[in-house]
Amino acid sequence: MSELPEGWKAVPLRHITSKIGSGATPRGGKNAYHSKGTPLIRSMNVHFRGVVLDGLVFLDPAQSAELSNVIVEPNDVLLNITGASIGRVAIAPTWAGGSRVNQHVSIIRPTNEVESRFLCAWLASPKVQDFIHAENYGVTRQALTKGMIEDFQIPLPSLAEQGRIVEKLDSLNAQSTTAAAALTQIETLITRYKAAVLAAAFAKPGIGANPSKLGHVITGIKAGKNLRCVERPPEVDERGVVKVSAVTYGVFDPTQSKTLPDDFEPGADTLIQSGDFLFSRANTIELVGACTIVDTAPGNLYLSDKILRLDMPDERKAWVDLFLKSPTGRAALEEASSGNQHSMRNISQKALMEIVIPLPPLEEQAEIVAQIEAAFAQIETLARATAAARAALVQLDRALLTRAFQGKLVPQNPNTEPASDLLKRMKEAVF
Repeated sequence: MSELPEGWKAVPLRHITSKIGSGATPRGGKNAYHSKGTPLIRSMNVHFRGVVLDGLVFLDPAQSAELSNVIVEPNDVLLNITGASIGRVAIAPTWAGGSRVNQHVSIIRPTNEVESRFLCAWLASPKVQDFIHAENYGVTRQALTKGMIEDFQIPLPSLAEQGRIVEKLDSLNAQSTTAAAALTQIETLITRYKAAVLAAAFAKPGIGANPSKLGHVITGIKAGKNLRCVERPPEVDERGVVKVSAVTYGVFDPTQSKTLPDDFEPGADTLIQSGDFLFSRANTIELVGACTIVDTAPGNLYLSDKILRLDMPDERKAWVDLFLKSPTGRAALEEASSGNQHSMRNISQKALMEIVIPLPPLEEQAEIVAQIEAAFAQIETLARATAAARAALVQLDRALLTRAFQGKLVPQNPNTEPASDLLKRMKEAVF
């Protein structure tokens, strides 16, 4: 903090807030929630983009009274203090006035001499976020405590300077949001283009003249075990099983895995190897049947009960993979799946083997596969450029926040009241 601009001062949050505190979950857990009443804001509702309504639950008058010490006021700063979403921060909107928070969300209420938007932006800045996650994951702490939050040192300028900074950030963030929306649109078009390429490829005249069942192509199916595992990827000297998310998006992701218990000996024939055709038999209706051909296997991951290996001749794998990813193949997979429409769907081995697939001669299959892959290679160039642009946008947002709290985002006004006078006035108001 020694590099702060003239007139700024590093101040513990406890000196510039009138409230820091979190709530609790009503007795009875989720069964105690109601469809109307007093809103209860949980960590799932607090995002960097704001407080969202998805997942919002409500309390009855008695439950609200039990949490009367954590009543949200508009412009309160809400900070997630536990779990995977720790560090997410947002400003309470007008509609949230009178809401309560549970134990995973802290209310941070700045005094009148501190802009809520300034405090929120500072908590979202790289330096603070890096600190929060280092504290949470670098040691044994599982949450931010009230004492830790109170001790946060915020670089504080005058109220006028705070206003200039947040106005500049708001302007730049609006531009960043516009750019991010454009990138999202490009990503959507890329997905649609791939689907169109596959649809056209498998709709060519004569391609379905000799249809067959997958059971005539697949020579064997192998599955792993359903086990209680450690919820983290295995280390190099450990063994693990893949989760359904390892194949969900069309490529093999070995980081989406869990660590097997030390006392379990997986079957050698369930070890995932390069070239394996993996198939997800269970997932949501949109994702069930996701498949991929393993490019490079790490050598310590095994099949699970939900991720199957489909054995077939190597020359058939690319054709089957692309067909199952095509609109026609997806429709067949969804039709073959069973289960509740709004929960996990499952494809039995019997139903999988009954799916009908076009099987032209191998030479024609190879030619069509080559055409599809050539078209995909072109669109992947755009996809990589889009991903690079999104990563650059994230870094730019981080850089802007860093500069903001170094006093380098807007010109300094030498005639502005120093933070020391602001703090003195705040102290006098208290006493």
